[in-house]
Amino acid sequence: MPQITVDYSANLESSFDRRGFALALHPLIVETIDTELDACKTRFRRVDETVVAGGTPDDAVIHIGIALLPGRAPELKAQLSEVVLDLLAGHLKPAEGVVPVVSTEVRDLEASYRKR
Repeated sequence: MPQITVDYSANLESSFDRRGFALALHPLIVETIDTELDACKTRFRRVDETVVAGGTPDDAVIHIGIALLPGRAPELKAQLSEVVLDLLAGHLKPAEGVVPVVSTEVRDLEASYRKR
């Protein structure tokens, strides 16, 4: 369990410390929602093109999705979203002319979720 997916714009390739972010994210999740460290898994998906309404071709996006087993309070999920965004800031170097739009969503896994 936690299933973590990070979508990021290709123009952030050299400024986003993905591995460092994931290694810092996992213990943060454990501390925030009381889960096991070895249960955390993160995958990164580079997005070749992103378009922000009213933006420019240099716009960038990072979206972090965290899916958990059901049962956490909405307030705890919101708290996790906030601390994840705070953590992200420390793993994203400024890139000239690029101001990324960053977001996170914490949601419940579907009842059909299985792990082996």
